Amino acid sequence: MGNLNEDEYVNRIWGNIKHNIQTSAKESLGMHEWKQHKSWFDEECLGFLDQRKWAKMQLVQDPCQSNVDNLNSVRREVSRHFRNKKKEYLRANTEEIEANSKIHNIRDLYRGINEFKKGYQPRCNIVKDEKGDLVADSHSIVARWRNYFSQVFNVHGVKDVGQAEIHTAEPLVPEPRDFEFELAIDKLKNHKSLGTDEIPAELIK
Repeated sequence: MGNLNEDEYVNRIWGNIKHNIQTSAKESLGMHEWKQHKSWFDEECLGFLDQRKWAKMQLVQDPCQSNVDNLNSVRREVSRHFRNKKKEYLRANTEEIEANSKIHNIRDLYRGINEFKKGYQPRCNIVKDEKGDLVADSHSIVARWRNYFSQVFNVHGVKDVGQAEIHTAEPLVPEPRDFEFELAIDKLKNHKSLGTDEIPAELIK
C-alpha cells in the first residue's frame, strides 16, 4: 500500500471498480435517455392564443360587427384546436398503456396508469408563516424555511448527558467468501434510487 493508509487504499480500489463498471456499461449498453412526458399544450397552441388575443385587441379598438364575428370565429377555431390536441395526447397515452400491457411491462404500465389517473397537478408554491398567514413570495418562503429548520435543529437548553467511554475489542471477522459476495449481489433490489456511487443494482448484477 506504500504511504497510503487503509481508508485511502480502499477508496482507490473502489474508484477503479466504479470506473470499470461505468465504462463497461457505456460500451455494452449505451446511454439511456429518459422519456419526458410533454403536455398537449405546445408552441402551436401558444400561436392560437396569440391569434385570439389579437382579435380581442381589434375588437377593443374598433367594436364593429365584423370584428365581433372575427373574434367569435377565432374563439371557435382555438377551442376546436385545443380539443383535438388534447384528444391526440390522450390517445397517445392510451396506446402506450396498451402496448405496455401487451408486452407485460408491468412497471411502465402502472406508472402510465397512475399518471393518466392523476392528470394535471398544478404546483402550489405557498407556505404558512409563523402566524399562519399564506406566503407566496420566493424570498419570504426561503426565509420561512430557514427559520423553521433553525428552530428544529438548533435545540437550546438541553443538558449534556455524559457517557462513559466503552472500549471493546473488535472481533476477528473472516474475509467474505465468493458465494457470500454472490448472495449479497442477488439480494439487491431492482428499480431503486441510485446511491452516491451512481451505479444501479442492475449493473452490478
